Amino acid sequence: MSAEPMFRLPLGDWVESGVDAVIDTFGGLFDVIRTVLLACFESLELVLTAPPMAVVALVLAAVALLAKGWRLALGTLVGLLVIAGVDQWDNAMATLALVLVASVIALAIGVPLGIWAARDDRVSAVLRPVLDFMQTMPAFVYLIPVVIIFLTGAVPGIVATIVFALAPGVRFTELGIRQVDREVVEAGHAFGSTPGRILRQIQLPLALPTIMAGVNQVIMLSLSMVVIAGMVGADGLGRDVVSALSRVDVALGFEAGLAVVILAIYLDRLTSGLADRSPVARALRATSA
Repeated sequence: MSAEPMFRLPLGDWVESGVDAVIDTFGGLFDVIRTVLLACFESLELVLTAPPMAVVALVLAAVALLAKGWRLALGTLVGLLVIAGVDQWDNAMATLALVLVASVIALAIGVPLGIWAARDDRVSAVLRPVLDFMQTMPAFVYLIPVVIIFLTGAVPGIVATIVFALAPGVRFTELGIRQVDREVVEAGHAFGSTPGRILRQIQLPLALPTIMAGVNQVIMLSLSMVVIAGMVGADGLGRDVVSALSRVDVALGFEAGLAVVILAIYLDRLTSGLADRSPVARALRATSA
């Protein structure tokens, strides 16, 4: 028999009341957000699933060829053939659409926040504990309020994924800009450049390899959320993984899991290839050669 606690903070009740108040106040705004996110997801899913599978596979392989070379392009074609061969093509494309929508929004929020934090120590001091909280809070917890606000389907999965994957975009952008040599920045000031021009023409280009590492982490974390998103009814591979878990279907679980792995490898190599093609990365390679 457990002992009675000396006192108990009703923190959970306060948070629940706060969520209810937010829903009552911003219900109309949440409806707009739900409509926009759903339209983005369904449009991208349609673009990926409406054409013949061979056309989409060739386009994705061509992107890989431009980013990394023929080896990644060939590996992409083989991986996508495997996905089609285990009858997970439509689910994989739905998952890719969800990951891309969530990643683009997370980066659109995270990169400007990272720039702001790099240029203002007070903003950085405020953001740091918030990002720590977002990264350490179990991902399942994010689903509880977003399901209350956005109900079930793809939208709560996208919102929870954005919250979960946002932190690396902010941290890597701030780190990259802070790592830029101060003497280079001071030289820009000495020649009369404005802060905006220094940011665009000095800090962001030099920080690009680090920022691209953050982009890679955002995409990988987004992909890691697809299974959890499947628990709230989001289309894609996560739904099959959850279904396989509930039915103890090893075959279905392995096929859906393998498709997730193939997508993860493709997106990881693609983003690393794009980072390697930046002028700063090429200059660093030439210097070290």
